[in-house]
Amino acid sequence: MSLKDYMNPDVASVVAYQPGKPITDVARELGLDPDTIAKLASNENPLGPSPKAKKAMRAAINDMHIYPDGGALALKDKLSETLDFPTDHFIVGNGSNEILEFIGHCFMHQETSVVASAHAFIVYKLMAKMFGSEFIEVPSIELGHDLKAMAKAIKPTTRVIFVCNPNNPTGTFVSGQQIDSFMKKVPEDVLVVFDEAYAEICTRKMPDTLKYVREGRNVMVLRTFSKAYGLAGLRIGYGIAKPEIIEMIGKPRQPFNANAMAQAAAIAALEDKAFVNKSKRLFKRGIEHVIEFCEESNLEYIKPVANFMLIKVGDGAKCFEELQKRGVITRPMAGYQLPDWIRISFGTDEENEKLIEAFKEVLKCL
Repeated sequence: MSLKDYMNPDVASVVAYQPGKPITDVARELGLDPDTIAKLASNENPLGPSPKAKKAMRAAINDMHIYPDGGALALKDKLSETLDFPTDHFIVGNGSNEILEFIGHCFMHQETSVVASAHAFIVYKLMAKMFGSEFIEVPSIELGHDLKAMAKAIKPTTRVIFVCNPNNPTGTFVSGQQIDSFMKKVPEDVLVVFDEAYAEICTRKMPDTLKYVREGRNVMVLRTFSKAYGLAGLRIGYGIAKPEIIEMIGKPRQPFNANAMAQAAAIAALEDKAFVNKSKRLFKRGIEHVIEFCEESNLEYIKPVANFMLIKVGDGAKCFEELQKRGVITRPMAGYQLPDWIRISFGTDEENEKLIEAFKEVLKCL
């Protein structure tokens, strides 16, 4: 027998997550100059890292021979100061994605179920499959969360519910009123995970999900430094929950999971409100510019509330390929059961203009 025959069947059934294509790969495959390629595929911050974070990284470089603080205590202190929670309410991860894996280790197995919306972040489904949980995928409303239906979908076996807000990849949004109504229907023995990767750059007022943590509910709020602060390459995120949940979630955490450079950058980034505001202004211009193009081109779209946008193009795979040939990397959405759509990230003003000019050419051959 092959070693493959002994592989964990739950893991073997998973199709690995496919991120946005790197600039270097596209340049090599298509013979393009990498300096001319606009990567608008992964919801990254086109302004680069927070300047205060960059200064902190330069200062930290000489200490990279020393293991990081395993408990990320200095970062937790800064988060405590910023968000007004005691430090025992935080867990730090190698990106907020790693915290999703901690949740899987703790609460997902063959006797449990997980509830999430259709067209939500695909990692929820991947985690449930890898840990053998039943994945209950609730149909969406206009590509967004149907919280009423999600509440009805809860089974006695349900241990985790994921609410991605703003939702990646569709860009839809659920209000505080909708969440309040939903939370009244969630049993006490279910962990509700509010995945808020875009909270700091959301153009709508974010619901106060942290109030449920203050009330001692079984709620975890996830945040990241990847989007607003431009630190995607460092992989640093965090979760907020009551200490009982933090203790449980922390059990599968590996030593030194958050590297020292990332911790230093994250601490400094929390002070860089000017950079976050500059990023929000850039994304606002991008939203207005691309929406204007979509309206003129009669393209259906989901009105964005963060730094990305879903656009209906008819043949998402072909549109993705044609844009890529013209030096613009986007994301086809077939993996989210949306083959007619692509997702674009907002870039610099120049990159957004490059996207639109390339799009005009591509629409002629779709």
